[in-house]
Amino acid sequence: MRRAEDKELGLGPRLPGTPRQSWLYSEIRAAVLGGRISSGARLPPTRDFARQLGVSRGTVLAVFEQLVAEGFLVGAVGKGTFVSRQLPVMRNPKNAGPIPAPAAVGRLSQRGGLLASSPFAIGGRPQETRPFRPNQPDLAAFPFALWNRITARRSRLSQRVMLADGDARGYPPLRQAIAEHLRYSMRIECRAEQILIVGSVQQALDLCARLLLDPGDEVWVEDPGYTGARQVFAATGAKVVGVPVDTHGMDIDAGTRLAPHARLAYVTAGRQTPLGMPLALDRRLALLQWTEKADAYVIEDDYDSEFRYSGSPLAALKSLDTQERVIYAGSFSKVMFPSLRLAYVVAPEWLSAHFAAALSLTARHMSLLPQAVLHEFIAEGHFGRHIRSMRTLYGERAAVLEKAARHQLDGLLNVLPITTGLDAAALLPFGTNDKRIAQAAVAAGIETRPLSAYAIDRPAPSGLVLGFAPFDRKQIETGVSTLSQVLEASLIGCK
Repeated sequence: MRRAEDKELGLGPRLPGTPRQSWLYSEIRAAVLGGRISSGARLPPTRDFARQLGVSRGTVLAVFEQLVAEGFLVGAVGKGTFVSRQLPVMRNPKNAGPIPAPAAVGRLSQRGGLLASSPFAIGGRPQETRPFRPNQPDLAAFPFALWNRITARRSRLSQRVMLADGDARGYPPLRQAIAEHLRYSMRIECRAEQILIVGSVQQALDLCARLLLDPGDEVWVEDPGYTGARQVFAATGAKVVGVPVDTHGMDIDAGTRLAPHARLAYVTAGRQTPLGMPLALDRRLALLQWTEKADAYVIEDDYDSEFRYSGSPLAALKSLDTQERVIYAGSFSKVMFPSLRLAYVVAPEWLSAHFAAALSLTARHMSLLPQAVLHEFIAEGHFGRHIRSMRTLYGERAAVLEKAARHQLDGLLNVLPITTGLDAAALLPFGTNDKRIAQAAVAAGIETRPLSAYAIDRPAPSGLVLGFAPFDRKQIETGVSTLSQVLEASLIGCK
């Protein structure tokens, strides 16, 4: 029987910092797969092999044992260790180099391609927040010391029930607390049984789409509108119909003309994404009337309307729903902190059990400990106080942005009135290429998002979305000054 000597194995050099055992395992495995050791060849005795390589015999034994367990090698008592004869003949047995990476031969489905074209940053956004990054709360203003104390207390008190499977609908005390909060803040009358805890509104949209839409069904989406919703609906095979938006929100008459038999409508009624106006009352009523006539449903995405700077938050569209047609979704990631990844759905009575079953199938349930901590944060009154505190802080910052824009951006960028939310829409002169403006701003250290990125079936107004919530007075004023310089230098070439 021919022995495979170490020179025949062609072991490569060990890179600095690589453990000997990992190096030896990888090199022998590559030699087998690459055909440098033929099927059935006997490897050197472990003692001799260890001496030749300058490693301990224990290292060689551990590597051989692992490769035997994985099927690359076989051992015979008193005879030695051999390359398995059960391995298929390799395509390129003379290749002495490492196994090349396989060619990219995978093919996604049409829906898979849509899912893979996510508008969100896969690796997360940079920790450093620069003016005027949209959709960001002020993390420095969150009471993390208090949150950490509740987390530590909740962890100490946790019993086995917190370590076992949970209700697919979510932690029952948290669902009850959310129902009570919505009754007070959004005028939504609902029971805890209708509340379902999810990881994000995005997850809620995905499940709603799969539960309610068949391929080819039409869906109304505000135009301009939230890109994440549009792509989720399209990925189910639905036909997305962009419905124009004006100063009163989604134009329901236009939606009825464009797709009278649509199955679903998606609206940001509290604060339209990205332009910022609420959906007017007459249109809310018209939308509900259309759902009854068309046997359709509405998803109301209410992501930051808790932050209203003049008076109390507007009552939700869901508060007007008497026919069980509106699915209301809200998130704690915007009002608290993004990494919390907890959101909720208020489902119509008829849908709640189906939604819970779908959630159980696709995700089982959300982690229980964060839900328990959030429940205590709400039940002890901290959540309400935090909302009120941030409403005051963000309102002051909105006023700073509006004032600075009037003084430094007049004729360059018109910031629309800010009444609600974490962001402001700002219009550029007609015909301006807002994507080029946004790129020029990034080069100057300013983050914005062009309104054109929200367009669906028709051009969006030329403009930018400016986040203001996480920035203090100095950052806002300095940011506006820098943006002014960018606009003055860029506008002429961006028509």
